[in-house]
Amino acid sequence: MKAAVCRQGSDLFCIEELSIEDPRPDEVLVRFTATGLCHTDLVVASGFLPTPFPVVAGHEGAGVVEAVGSAVTGFAPGDRVVASFSFCGSCRNCLSGQPAYCPDHFPLNFGAQRADGSVGLRDEFGNAVRDHFFGQSSFADYGLCRPSSLIRMPESAPPDHVLAPLGCGVITGAGAVWNALKVNADATIAVFGAGAVGLSAVMAAAAAGASRIIVSDTHPNRLALATDLGATDVFDATGGSGAENVRELTHGLGVDFAVECTGVPEVMAEAVAALAPLGSAAILGVAPEGAELRTNAFSLLEGRTVTGCIVGHQAPAVLVPRILRLYDKGLFPLEAMIRIYPLTDIAKAVDDTRTGIAVKPVLMH
Repeated sequence: MKAAVCRQGSDLFCIEELSIEDPRPDEVLVRFTATGLCHTDLVVASGFLPTPFPVVAGHEGAGVVEAVGSAVTGFAPGDRVVASFSFCGSCRNCLSGQPAYCPDHFPLNFGAQRADGSVGLRDEFGNAVRDHFFGQSSFADYGLCRPSSLIRMPESAPPDHVLAPLGCGVITGAGAVWNALKVNADATIAVFGAGAVGLSAVMAAAAAGASRIIVSDTHPNRLALATDLGATDVFDATGGSGAENVRELTHGLGVDFAVECTGVPEVMAEAVAALAPLGSAAILGVAPEGAELRTNAFSLLEGRTVTGCIVGHQAPAVLVPRILRLYDKGLFPLEAMIRIYPLTDIAKAVDDTRTGIAVKPVLMH
């Protein structure tokens, strides 16, 4: 099969021919047809996270079940599926419907191996290639998946290029608005960063009935798209203070809610500073290791809160169908931010992401 492989010392994804094992009793073999490209994949390829090399990344996969292990229930060959992140399924957080906060989240998703340390991929020389990244490694034609990472889709579901981003980026932004912040009708909200996560937050806020949706970014095309998706106000974040811009737009009041999607500590601080009294900010961006968020401690006394949020603050199996119901009604037009590339053009997709040309590249297999 074809796969995009990351190797040590390079931030490139190289298309290689790999072989894959048959699924073990507790695994599902999925034939991927579409995979979203996410910023996390770029961070892994650059070596900024301790995921071992060589590795097949990719964690926004959609496709069809090819085969199931003997111990797997609930899936059968031919099922359409969306793949999301891995979790243990037995800890307190998993059992309470918050699998993103599983204590084993990091090793299960970034370790790129089975629990016993083995992998299921080999290159043309017979050398091991790390897989099971986020329970899927979907930058490949096939992947060995943990059943808990898969969400079965009805045959009436949208095309796979629409489904793929639901595994991470879309649910991260939408879930933060609905579940972590609980944005209500007539609320005001500021979204810092208009990538796929930020624009998903915009669509979720619009669906929730927010009266004012303010969006900042440095790319004019993304700001224009934000307006199309429901933003009431946009501004260029190049230079100046984001918090001051928000306060100017709200006549000095600030906003009820803020969502930060950039991973830049200074922008995180701006998101908090943009809050009105009793306002809440959700931090979604991944900052560099050791980075600190600094804010005015006295301002927190006015009831402001700051929360982190991982992958939507809800089980994907619950959150994904919620988004698709809105999509079917025309209330969550996520297809507007998707740009399609062949898997073999992953280098072009990466370049277009870094320059801001593409918001959510989806690689077709």
